[in-house]
Amino acid sequence: MTDKSMAGGGLRPSPIRPTVELDAPGLRHGFLKLPYSSDASAWGSVMTPICVAANGEGPTALLTGGNHGDEYEGPVALYKLAAALDLSRIRGRIIIVPAMNYPALDAGRRTSPIDNGNLNRVFPGSPTGTVTEKIADFFCRHLLPRADVVLDIHSGGRTLEFLPFAACHALDDKEHEGRCIAAMKAFGAPWSVIMTEMDPTGLYDTAVEELGKTFVTTELGGGGTARASTVRIAERGILNLLRHAGILEGEPEPAETTLLTMPDEGYLVSEHHGLVEPCVDLGEFVCAGQPVARVIDQRRTAGAVIEYRAPIDGVLAGRHFPGMVKAGDCLGVLAVET
Repeated sequence: MTDKSMAGGGLRPSPIRPTVELDAPGLRHGFLKLPYSSDASAWGSVMTPICVAANGEGPTALLTGGNHGDEYEGPVALYKLAAALDLSRIRGRIIIVPAMNYPALDAGRRTSPIDNGNLNRVFPGSPTGTVTEKIADFFCRHLLPRADVVLDIHSGGRTLEFLPFAACHALDDKEHEGRCIAAMKAFGAPWSVIMTEMDPTGLYDTAVEELGKTFVTTELGGGGTARASTVRIAERGILNLLRHAGILEGEPEPAETTLLTMPDEGYLVSEHHGLVEPCVDLGEFVCAGQPVARVIDQRRTAGAVIEYRAPIDGVLAGRHFPGMVKAGDCLGVLAVET
């Protein structure tokens, strides 16, 4: 598949140019080079690292991290994998982009410091849009069509913390959904979640699934850092998925996983500003009506204390990470064991 053959739809060619060949055999490390003129560099470019390893016939896996720049398990695990690849063990192709939104990762921010773009909300992007939109467009037209299996590694970033889980989405096409569920289970995270997005517009996930690709994502911790345990989950899961796809030899390493769903009614959204008191910890089961968190008015002593109760029975799968909360922030997410 050539880049020229994918330029359809009347869109202009992407301004991004890979410095490595995407389709030739071999192991190559390079960049996705996007010209960007700024005060700091008049004829500069955004240089997004990429690794391509191809050996013989077989499927293609596209492995990504750093979709949000304050989520670190994916970049840590994928930079390590790219440095350690053994081409002789690969049957097919692995494309690794450890930091999809490289400017955001470089700044330690969820969004790009160049245009404030949230990469995971602008797909399918545009070749004539902002820097973030141009990155999304390149993925949609030049990387996703090459892939059979796509893994996008997330965590909670600075403002959220999750149980370490792999995830896929409930899909209308049940054959497609079945492929994604099998790949999610093969990843082997301690928890596995079948999700229904509240608003799928602009998501990378949606762009991948609309092309019929097998897709797995994750939420591995959070708080704007990485932990040894969650990096290990990411590393093991990546290898398991590559084995499941037949790109690496062998079977996925067996791992117990608890299957969950995340219903819309399981989300707790704060309506107040204040100090957060957690009432339960991640992984704890709560019954409907049980307090999950309290928001304390920090402006005065003996101020209001607002209690947020579980709307359903479930496991606390995610929570607000900072100690202060604002109206509109997600306080917690309850998931239901299946």
